[in-house]
Amino acid sequence: EFEESGGASVQAGGSLRLSCTASGFSFNIYAIGWFRQAPGKEREAVACIGAYDGTVVNAEPVKGRFFISRDDAKNTAYLQMNDLKPEDTGVYYCAAEIRTACSSGYRPELLRYWGQGTQVTVSS
Repeated sequence: EFEESGGASVQAGGSLRLSCTASGFSFNIYAIGWFRQAPGKEREAVACIGAYDGTVVNAEPVKGRFFISRDDAKNTAYLQMNDLKPEDTGVYYCAAEIRTACSSGYRPELLRYWGQGTQVTVSS
């Protein structure tokens, strides 16, 4: 499973770096995605990075602001979040997609090893 960390309460315009560290499975062979769920809303895909070639897929609302990366030697993925907005508030999760390449959008049937999430709160 994953363990996420790095969530906090910040002012709009601020930055955060989230981390998720994997254990118990072969991290390097899967695409890794970050997802978020705001109160009262459905979970949505934020960003994904493929295995081996590191191809990135970003959701439209975060393009140019959020940057995903991975360090296979550390079994860890990161989400650098810049220029945060109140609408970015939510619980952020990571999961492995059971393929090497990222899907577009939220495909829960392809996702495994969810962590408990980390809370991000952005105030205006």
